[in-house]
Amino acid sequence: MSGFKEPNFADRQKAAMQARQNILNKFRAKPGADDPEVKRRQAEREAQAAARAKAREAKEAEKAEQRRREAEAAAAEAARIAREKEEEAARQAALEAEQKAKRDARYAARKSKGKKK
Repeated sequence: MSGFKEPNFADRQKAAMQARQNILNKFRAKPGADDPEVKRRQAEREAQAAARAKAREAKEAEKAEQRRREAEAAAAEAARIAREKEEEAARQAALEAEQKAKRDARYAARKSKGKKK
């Protein structure tokens, strides 16, 4: 088995030059901005971005509609509760008036009974 050969300065310099050349070749191999494939991919990305924006707007509109429905339901519930409280207050007032009328009638009956004697 052969031993490990320590790279000397010239070997390291050649490897660095080769790496720079590989990077330059890779950069030169990339298509330009006017290449049809690049334009097609750019158009696809723009279409996807537009679709995402449209979906986001639809989602936001749905959320706004949901909040509006919830607000309407809350307002209707508040109105129902207020109406029930008002009806309860009216019933309570009618009950108190009826009780007062009965109490007054009993009082008047006691008074009239006492005058007969």
